[in-house]
Amino acid sequence: MSAAPLPLLSMVQALADGRLRSRDLVEQALDCIANPQGEGQRTFVAVHAQAARIAADESDLLRKKGVPLPALSGLPVSVKDLFDEAGSVTKAGSRVLDHAAPATQDAPAIANLRKAGLISIGRTNMTEFAFSGVGINPHTGTPANPWDRENRRIPGGSSSGAAISVTDGMAAVGIGSDTGGSCRIPAALTGLVGYKPTASRIPTAGTVPLSFTLDSIGSLGRTVSCCWAADLALSGQDITPAAAPAGTTISAPRLGVLRNYVTEGMDETVARTYEHALRTLEQAGAILTDISFPELATLPEINALGGFPAPESLTWHAKLIEEHADLYDPFVLKRILRGKEQTAVDYITLRLRRRALIAKASETLGAYDAILMPTVPIIAPRIDDLHNDEIYAATNLLLLRNPTVTNFLDRCAISLPCNIQGSAPVGIMAMGHHQRDAELFHVAHWMELVLGKSFS
Repeated sequence: MSAAPLPLLSMVQALADGRLRSRDLVEQALDCIANPQGEGQRTFVAVHAQAARIAADESDLLRKKGVPLPALSGLPVSVKDLFDEAGSVTKAGSRVLDHAAPATQDAPAIANLRKAGLISIGRTNMTEFAFSGVGINPHTGTPANPWDRENRRIPGGSSSGAAISVTDGMAAVGIGSDTGGSCRIPAALTGLVGYKPTASRIPTAGTVPLSFTLDSIGSLGRTVSCCWAADLALSGQDITPAAAPAGTTISAPRLGVLRNYVTEGMDETVARTYEHALRTLEQAGAILTDISFPELATLPEINALGGFPAPESLTWHAKLIEEHADLYDPFVLKRILRGKEQTAVDYITLRLRRRALIAKASETLGAYDAILMPTVPIIAPRIDDLHNDEIYAATNLLLLRNPTVTNFLDRCAISLPCNIQGSAPVGIMAMGHHQRDAELFHVAHWMELVLGKSFS
């Protein structure tokens, strides 16, 4: 039996029933990673084969003895190369940190994963220092999108390897970061579910920062329940599979359909697929209301000097740039150095304008269970079409535009696939309220059930 297509909670049940062993799941994942015809070498920068096998055997032995185990015990998970894992060097997709010392302890979020029983299968590739939504890495290579693979399309970023580890059966779920869409963008482009929590719910200590203000830790999985379970594990909460979000408990969710800013520049495929998804949700009973939030149009001007990522990343990178500027991806280095353009007054003004926009959003969007928008306005372009710096930069901005709304407004959001199976992946994003992540999971599961019946 191949476990690759199974959602995470189905794997949990198969382990409990004795239909699968943890060692089976780990070996299947390792086989996929090692497949010379696959994307494993571009997806992982380090593989924990021996440690994963030992952990799987221990889980299987304890389960056989009837010892109570954590809910997710024995499931392989991939970890973005941004998080500290004891004994591993955290390189964040860069050559700048090649000679850094191995981490002495796990990042708190990763320690929480282990407590939940998850087994790290290895460290996934990413955009250098998480500074792009495209997913291309000139140092370590770029794994290709599973859709139209022969034409090698972008996976999306910055959690590129996290996405492909799940689509290609190398992990049950992928752990990534999300500062401006780094979980949701690759999810939308590859046909997965991608989750960005309310940032403060999961500790970011032990991770290489992009923006102290906007960073959050999320996940990519095959279903909403996959991301729900991963989110609880990351935040150190108890996981009871029977309590997974149930769409049937949602009656006529009130969904605001954002019609300005986020719908600009949609390509024909995304526009057609997204509008079909909206009609499907409405026919299933959702109460859809077209809304406008004009203030969003000020975001480009608010972030004109690089927003929060530029000065906050420069704070962390300043000494490394002095010593190793030549080792950086020039595109990434340029974006970090934009932090020099901001004065203290600029930065304080940025914080005040964010606070004002968050307050306005609460006033304008507060009546809805979730706000809908296309996750990204285009389908995945070919990697070879983005070698021109100008095209690359424009594509990156377009991919980041919609997801960054959630980070800036300090909310939670989830991207769901809404395309017909086999066609170009398209994501629909549901944005929830600050610290109301549990409610969003229920709405998202309802949407998943409706869209799954329509588009499978």
